[in-house]
Amino acid sequence: MARPARNRGEWRPAAHLPVARVAVDVALAHLDRPFDYCVPEHLDAVAVPGVRLRVRFAGRLVDGFLLERVAESAHTGKLAWVEKVVSPEPVLSPEVAALCRTVADRYAGVFADVLRLAVPPRHARVESEAPQERAEPTTEPVDEPCGEPAPQPADSDVPAVAELARRPGGDSVAANALPERDPVGGPTDSAGATSHRPAGESDRPGGGGPAADSGDRPGERPADPADLPVPEHPQRPGAGPVGPAGGERADRPGGEPAERGGAGSVDQSAGDRADRPGGEPAARSGAESADQSGSGSAQLPGVVPDAWRRYQRGSALLDALAGGRAAHAVWQALPGECWPERLAEAAAATVAAGRGAVLVMPDQRDVAALHDACAARLGAGEVVALTAELGPAERYRRWLAVRRGQVRVVVGTRSAAFAPVERLGLLAVWDDGDDLHAEPRAPYPHVRDVLVLRAHNAGAALLVGGFARTAEAHLLVESGWAREVVADRATVRAAMPRITALEETAGQFVRDPDSRAARLPHIAFEAARSALGSGLPVLVQVPRAGYLPWLACGACRESARCRHCAGPLGLAHQGGRAAADARSTDVARAGPSDAASAGLPHCRWCGRADSAFRCPACGSRRLRAGVVGSGRTAEELGRAFPGITVRLSGGGAPVHTEVAARPELVVATPGAEPRAPGGYGAALLLDGWALLSRPDLRVAEETLRRWMAAAALVVPHTRGGRVVVMADAAIPVVQALVRWDPAGHAAAEYASRAEVGFPPAMRMAAVEGSAAAVADVLAELPKAVEVLGPVEVDPIGPSAGGPGDEPTEIRERALLRVPRAEGRAMAAALHAAQAARTARKVPDPVRVRLDPVEIG
Repeated sequence: MARPARNRGEWRPAAHLPVARVAVDVALAHLDRPFDYCVPEHLDAVAVPGVRLRVRFAGRLVDGFLLERVAESAHTGKLAWVEKVVSPEPVLSPEVAALCRTVADRYAGVFADVLRLAVPPRHARVESEAPQERAEPTTEPVDEPCGEPAPQPADSDVPAVAELARRPGGDSVAANALPERDPVGGPTDSAGATSHRPAGESDRPGGGGPAADSGDRPGERPADPADLPVPEHPQRPGAGPVGPAGGERADRPGGEPAERGGAGSVDQSAGDRADRPGGEPAARSGAESADQSGSGSAQLPGVVPDAWRRYQRGSALLDALAGGRAAHAVWQALPGECWPERLAEAAAATVAAGRGAVLVMPDQRDVAALHDACAARLGAGEVVALTAELGPAERYRRWLAVRRGQVRVVVGTRSAAFAPVERLGLLAVWDDGDDLHAEPRAPYPHVRDVLVLRAHNAGAALLVGGFARTAEAHLLVESGWAREVVADRATVRAAMPRITALEETAGQFVRDPDSRAARLPHIAFEAARSALGSGLPVLVQVPRAGYLPWLACGACRESARCRHCAGPLGLAHQGGRAAADARSTDVARAGPSDAASAGLPHCRWCGRADSAFRCPACGSRRLRAGVVGSGRTAEELGRAFPGITVRLSGGGAPVHTEVAARPELVVATPGAEPRAPGGYGAALLLDGWALLSRPDLRVAEETLRRWMAAAALVVPHTRGGRVVVMADAAIPVVQALVRWDPAGHAAAEYASRAEVGFPPAMRMAAVEGSAAAVADVLAELPKAVEVLGPVEVDPIGPSAGGPGDEPTEIRERALLRVPRAEGRAMAAALHAAQAARTARKVPDPVRVRLDPVEIG
């Protein structure tokens, strides 16, 4: 490296490609573009694409990433210098940079915000550590750890982003995947940072700073499947749904499949495939679609093919992964399926083809289970876990191992979707309906959508798995972009437990007349006693945590509210005894200082105790339980089953990963159900009304997902497995559970939403802020956008003043919707509206969320 001159005025530009295009870490919408800087001669060797650097922006030093180096800039003035290369480590790969840009554009976000999700903070000591030796993957099969085996069915240099985008082919997955466009820049600011805009593009409103794009775009960016039901470019090599393996295919150097013309479906050979108009593969005969021989997958290292043969197209999926083909699949796991082993087998098939895999889980427990399964098959050095629970040093150490190509399989939570795996071959997400997959930080992307975009851009396989199916996953199947990997009805019936709902038959009500009012009817006690008598544990799912989280008036059933802030009153467990009867009780009188010891009702918002409750509607002082939590449920079950251990999981208690295979009662909140080595003998799904009565668009879908996750832990009905759901058997979601038909329920859910114009049939955005700010954004939208509202948003938590005070600020929310084909245009319009506001330095912020998980 050349020695720097003493004075900045003596610096000389680099002899080769002296202009650096830099993504500065400034989260303002009107500055969301790269800027051009001059690379000094003494930084020429280390200023490579992907490194972190420091530049002067608006008079102050800011961080940034070097996207690419070019020979000249369109800016005619003087460029500012790159002040410092923070680290010579190229941490931002071209494929991840392109993905971040795509995600920001889809969600009307800012590139810098997405980069913070994709690239962890730097840890200098970790970067200086010597790289570890790469371990060879395990080639021996391993035993099933989840119970009984499945039954038999009847390069070192980092090229620039723009260089890869323009490259027609090559031995890199990213070279074939990035959209054909140049990176963008903008004009200079007061400090000399420059960029320029394509010819003919008008200035964005607001002025006030660099506000233009640099470089011209030779063609439109390929449409992604998140915006259109059927991708516009299905002819991309290696892209297509999963199906039976086709004929012989010649492979490219480096393990990529040879380029194919036409629809690009991975399940047919080029010689016998007819293409439909619009890019969909032609229909195949039933014999071809049901090819379950699995001859290819039977030879994969570490893979047990019998388990995947239980699913239609299961063996074809492994064949496609082993052949390096980009299969798109939606997988519905069977009840009792050891899904970590199945995903580990899919990862092993991908690694056998010389490709990498990214597997995203909703929480830490699932990450640990899948990591152990992958490590058992591939070796501990071949797989790494990336989660938020890791410290900054360890997290960065593992992330660097992935970036340097030392690890080919990544298992993690949300941010792992951006993991820079080399030669990406498989992207998988488990239980995509879990709300933990939705990023709570701007621009609020969902893991499923990020992986769909990445699979489309990188030409990688995508596997969306779960016991249930979301409407969004069903859209992938409905559009033909993905195929479903499901078992036939006979296999499903053999694997599922017996599921019983309330009032399923007339005889059930005759035998137990109180079943409608009882929280635990006779059939639930009977199922629990039978399972405990067989020596198996019983799972009890309770939708609410706490003891008595919600109280109501004992006379008129009106919700009990705090006199100070109108928050809901609840009751905490007090030393193992009930502070109030679950059905009806008189509140003891005591002073505020005795509130904690007396077990008085307390507000769940402000925490104040109410020692003299009086109902404002009827004047009664009596309280009753509105909702019974997991703590009270465990107490009641302990009395009903004397001598039986009652274990709590979740809801304030420690979350257990596994329980022993012995007769005990396990009370768990949804998502905290521990696994049992041999399976549960029965599952009791309590308070179905509490799950189904929530005012949410996805309430039925979410309820079915939670019920199926619990019921899947129960042994099959052939071994006496029982599931009792406390809900009316006539409700469609209950019928879907009884039949174990997640695909049918998802299809009906999608059809009902399409009828009324809700996601995923339509693209929707939620704009929330003050009344003036929301009106300002709505005024910038095109007329094609349909606006619902705005309406006032209910304040969350107590107000700043007393009981009669109004909230200090009235917030409003408007819902915007357009057809899916217009989703990209709506996102661009919202981004432009936000850019105009930030350029004018408007103080009132507006939160924009596209495809929000919660609509209300």
